[in-house]
Amino acid sequence: MGPEEPRQPAGEGARRPVEDDDTFGYNDPAFAEGPEYSRGAAFSEGPAYNPDAGYSPSAGYGTDEYPDEYEAPVFTEDELSGLDGASGPRRVLPLEDEPTTLVARYLFPTERYRGEWKRHWIHLSTPLAIAAGATLLFGYLAGFLTRQNIDGLVTAAVLLWLAVIVWVAWKVFDWYFDRFILTNKRVMVVNGIITRRVAMMPLLRVTDMKYEQSALGRMLNYGTFVLESAGQDQALREVKHLPNPNELYLRVVEEMYEPQAVEARLGKDGDAGDDA
Repeated sequence: MGPEEPRQPAGEGARRPVEDDDTFGYNDPAFAEGPEYSRGAAFSEGPAYNPDAGYSPSAGYGTDEYPDEYEAPVFTEDELSGLDGASGPRRVLPLEDEPTTLVARYLFPTERYRGEWKRHWIHLSTPLAIAAGATLLFGYLAGFLTRQNIDGLVTAAVLLWLAVIVWVAWKVFDWYFDRFILTNKRVMVVNGIITRRVAMMPLLRVTDMKYEQSALGRMLNYGTFVLESAGQDQALREVKHLPNPNELYLRVVEEMYEPQAVEARLGKDGDAGDDA
């Protein structure tokens, strides 16, 4: 047995054994008075420590606030009006169903047609400006020569003006028959009235593609497409004055890298047409 611990003398301040119902010193008169230090007073009463107080339905944690089945939020048409794409990213233009007779002759049966585009009207700006200038110039010249009684030169001026107008009309017809074509296999440019020219580039050979827009092009919504391929000789490299260049660029890129998305959209459009 070890040495017996010395007993502390009884008296004021003497330590005594802890009993079962002891409150560890809170029976002292200095701690026994007042509601803050009475035994169990701060921990058994009051709304802050009531176990049911914070989870009652009226307190915000009951079944009224969190039902068993969650209901999806309902939005009005006004709230959804900003999600129609008007203020968001621009959408790709809808796909055409069938090629025109001008283009269909250059497509083989297993080739899927994706669209055709005429050049922007800015392509005719130079011929139209020449026509307007020639009309003013020859009109003034014809009037001046008529006052001078020089009938032979008046006739020559009128014939020159007619030649300019015929040339401008030729340019307009050439613009109408000039088409940029996209299929799932290639891009094509078809132009010419009497002598037809067909230039094409397979999509698999396109190594780089970009479009450029000047300040006027951004205002009038046209641009120039530049296509780069792996070959040295390129029948189709630069196509000027194409309308809606951003939508056209997205369509070509989607056809090159995400053909499944195009097929899915075409299938969805077909299903919608069948339902209608």
